[in-house]
Amino acid sequence: QVQLVESGGGLVQAGGSLRLSCAASGRTFSSYSMGWFRQAPGKEREFVGAIARSDGTTYYADSVKGRFTISRDNAKNTVYLQMNSLKPEDTAVYYCAARSGPPKVAATSYDYWGQGTQVTVSS
Repeated sequence: QVQLVESGGGLVQAGGSLRLSCAASGRTFSSYSMGWFRQAPGKEREFVGAIARSDGTTYYADSVKGRFTISRDNAKNTVYLQMNSLKPEDTAVYYCAARSGPPKVAATSYDYWGQGTQVTVSS
C-alpha cells in the first residue's frame, strides 16, 4: 500500500512557475514509477509526465515538454513536478500516481493516487 500526498499548488500568473511535490508513504518508494496527471473542469484526466523507477528516465506530454520537469528523491520518498512558463491552459487539479511497473501514459495503469492539488494560472 502506498499513500500519496501532493502539495505546492496555488495561483500564479501566466509565465510564472510552481513546483509541486508528492510525498509517498512506505519504504518501497524506489520500486514505483511515478506519474503526474491533471484534470481540468469538464475534461478527462490527462497524462502530464512520468519518471521511471529503474533509472529515472522521464517522459512528458507534448503539451508540457520543455516547460515541465519531473524529478524524484528516493531518500525523501518524494517526486517533484517543476512547472515553468505556465499558461492559463495549464489550470487544473494535478495528481500524482504510482505503479509498480514501468511508466505508462494511461491513468488506468496506475495503482495509487493522491488527492490532487489545484493549480490556477491567470492570464
